[in-house]
Amino acid sequence: MEYGSDTSTPGDTRSLVESVYRSESRRVLATLVRLLGDLELAEEALQEAFRAALEQWPAGGLPGNPRAWLVSTGRFKAIDALRRRSRIDYWDGERLEAMSAAPAGNAEMERAIEYIPDDQLRLVFICCHPELSQDAQVALTLREVCDLTTEEIAHAFLVRASTVAQRIVRAKATLRARKLAVELPSAQELPHRIDAVLRTIYLVFNEGYAASGGTRLIRTDLTGEAIRLGRLVVELLPDSETYGLLALMLLQDSRREARVTDDGDVVLLEDQDRSRWNRNQIQEGLELVKRAVASGTVGGYTVQAAIAAEHAAAADYTATRWERIVALYDLLLRIEPTPVVELNRAVAVGMRDGAEEGLRLVEEILARGDLSDFHLLHAARADLCRRAGLREQAHHSYRRALELAGQEPERRFLQRRMREME
Repeated sequence: MEYGSDTSTPGDTRSLVESVYRSESRRVLATLVRLLGDLELAEEALQEAFRAALEQWPAGGLPGNPRAWLVSTGRFKAIDALRRRSRIDYWDGERLEAMSAAPAGNAEMERAIEYIPDDQLRLVFICCHPELSQDAQVALTLREVCDLTTEEIAHAFLVRASTVAQRIVRAKATLRARKLAVELPSAQELPHRIDAVLRTIYLVFNEGYAASGGTRLIRTDLTGEAIRLGRLVVELLPDSETYGLLALMLLQDSRREARVTDDGDVVLLEDQDRSRWNRNQIQEGLELVKRAVASGTVGGYTVQAAIAAEHAAAADYTATRWERIVALYDLLLRIEPTPVVELNRAVAVGMRDGAEEGLRLVEEILARGDLSDFHLLHAARADLCRRAGLREQAHHSYRRALELAGQEPERRFLQRRMREME
């Protein structure tokens, strides 16, 4: 293995290893799963590889290809572990022999590479196994393939972190018990897993588009990876919803540069400088929306993309066609009758018919107990109250949203609104 020159200190090398972990660990894991044929063994091999990097890179310098070094090291660490286990475990011994005879993976895996050439996307399809509930499929994939924390996944599902942790543990146990951890779907079976795959990609994008915590509003590493996977899925299974999801992500991401100030503060849609929107992404997104609508039955991602297209097509905020957006939310609510869709529709109604009407709909959601711990519901209620001149109620809702918000840019925005109300 070729190494680079050793000019860094141990502290610098540790920071470099951590940086490589953030950028490469999920792809290394996906490749190790392909090579080793076992998710948990690959996880162990990944940790051992990075442990070896911390020990060897300070002395030997950074390898010319860190990802290849980690994959190779992880694979050999796994073989060593299996060799030790094989002395007492006949099944592990058989697996060690098969792995040594076919280091690139088994024949089934090699055939799968022909139609899913990307290791990471292949692992998404593996984790989205129909033997698991879709919530379990998505939670497992977000944790293992996309490296989201249980807290970030819980935010995406609007449930407690302990609930997510239990789902992941049970999903792994099910895969282990039934020996399904690396069972790849055939090309004919891919459509049966696509709903969970698309949902996973969209939740990764959402965590990048508006991070659930931390100091940054946007995580471009996640939005970029979600769009990359979205493009691969479109090539693999081109249909209305794959087009729709890619269009939605591109249209949302096109506003990235205008969504925050240079200091990282939130800029609302109505205040954004639209000249900073990425017109290439908008054009591609609009073309994909047209293709999605023309290709067959319209689903939830396509409708959401059409809503994003309405915002993208408006010359400025006052030119937004709220009547079209409300009609699209009506359609989306029939496809996905969820409280979050209902909340988004209420905000759009407030823009079309006035703040009082939007507030009435938000109050109905709140009265049912839905989304009572969702900070965006209280932020939406606060804004509608502010626009309706209900200062005391607005201040109360801003305060409640602030209590629930975990992201620093959003917290600063809410604090600023509260000071304005005072």
